[in-house]
Amino acid sequence: QAQLVELGGGLVQPGGSLRLACDASRLALDVAAVVWFRQAPAWDREGIACISSSNDDTHTSVSVKGRFTMSRDNAKNTVYLQMNSLKPEDTGVYICAVDPYSHHTCGFQRSQYIHWGQGTQVTVSS
Repeated sequence: QAQLVELGGGLVQPGGSLRLACDASRLALDVAAVVWFRQAPAWDREGIACISSSNDDTHTSVSVKGRFTMSRDNAKNTVYLQMNSLKPEDTGVYICAVDPYSHHTCGFQRSQYIHWGQGTQVTVSS
């Protein structure tokens, strides 16, 4: 059975950095579309960043553009979210999801994704 595990969350001060990992079992991420959603305490779940299988094309939301970057390590079957210049409003549960069909490009429609992780907590606070 496919399984996704998010790693790397924690407590960080404003301006700091974290790197999250989406680690997959029995699921090839190098031929999949992968997305990070964020569930903030006071807002609806929103798409933060995604990566497609074709040429590793990436998209990021306006709120994190220039600060967050997605990347893929095919040897480790892992997708990363590098988060820099963190702000208190970045606080939330970060959830990884996967669309296993290689011909699909990534986006922020939740219905596109079949496999979902449990999420990892990121707290940005002094």
